[in-house]
Amino acid sequence: MGLDLHKLGHLVAVAEEGSFTRAAARLHLSQQALSTSIRALEREVGVDLLERTTTGVAVLPAGEALIADARVLEGVARSALQRARRIGRGEAEVLRIGHTPAVTGDEVTALLRQAHADHPDLATDVNQRYPGELVEQLLAGELDLGLCRAMTPAHGLNRATLVYQRLRVAVSAEHRLADRDVVALSELADEQIVVWGTPGRSGYTDLLVEHCRRAGFEPRTRRNPIQGTPPVTAVLGTDDVAFVTAAPGPAASGKVRVVELEPPTEVPLQALWPTHTTSDARHAFLASFT
Repeated sequence: MGLDLHKLGHLVAVAEEGSFTRAAARLHLSQQALSTSIRALEREVGVDLLERTTTGVAVLPAGEALIADARVLEGVARSALQRARRIGRGEAEVLRIGHTPAVTGDEVTALLRQAHADHPDLATDVNQRYPGELVEQLLAGELDLGLCRAMTPAHGLNRATLVYQRLRVAVSAEHRLADRDVVALSELADEQIVVWGTPGRSGYTDLLVEHCRRAGFEPRTRRNPIQGTPPVTAVLGTDDVAFVTAAPGPAASGKVRVVELEPPTEVPLQALWPTHTTSDARHAFLASFT
C-alpha cells in the first residue's frame, strides 16, 4: 500500500487550521472534496485520524503520528524532485545553510573556511533563521543544513556536534567586571543574565542555566528583547551580563568587554539535517568535522 502525498497534505492542512472550512479555503477545495479525501485516507490507514466536534477538529494520536511522518515525507519528496531537476539540468549543487542567532556570522564563516580547505568548490548559500523557522524549512526541504546550539532534533532530523567552543562573559564597558581578565562562574550569582530563549523552551538557554546550577546558583535571566543581533551586543546600555563565544577583549567598537570564564566551560555548535535526503555538498561539509 502506498500513501498519497496529496491526501497527507490535506490532513496536515486540516490539523494546522483546526477546521475543514479554513483548510478547504487554503487548499482551494470544496469542503465536501476535502472531507472525502480525509475519510479515504482514514480507510487506507485503517484507523480514525481526526475527531470531528461541534467546535472544530481534534487530531487523534494516530493522526499526530501520521502528520509528523507526513511532514518528513513531503520534505523528502520535495528534495528528491529538486535534486533530480538539478542533476538533469547539469546545475551545480548549492548547500543551503540556515543558522540560529546563537551562532554568529563569524562562527559560520570559520566553519565554511574549514570546509572549503577540504572542498574548495563547495558552493553555499547562508541565512539566519530563528529556531522554529529553521526546523520547519529543514523538514520542508527548503534548507539542507541547520547550524545551532543544543537544539533537540525534531522528528525526521539528524544532529551532530561540529565543534565545541569556549564560553565567555560579555559586559558593557562600564560594568564592574569589565576590567577583569577572568571571572568565576560563581561570581555571576547576583547578576542578571541575558538569554535568547525562554528557559524550558530553548535547549541552549537550558544548557546555560544548567552550567549556572552546577556552579551553585539559580540564575536570574532576562530574554533579550532584540532578537537576531550579535550576542555581544545584548549587554549594550544595560548592567546585565551575557554568555558569548566571542574572543576575549573589546567588542562592539569598545562598548563591550568579553571576559574569560572560569572554570573553562565549553558549549557545542551543532548541525541539523533531514534524515532521509541526499546531498553530496552536505556530506562533504560534514566530513570536514569528523
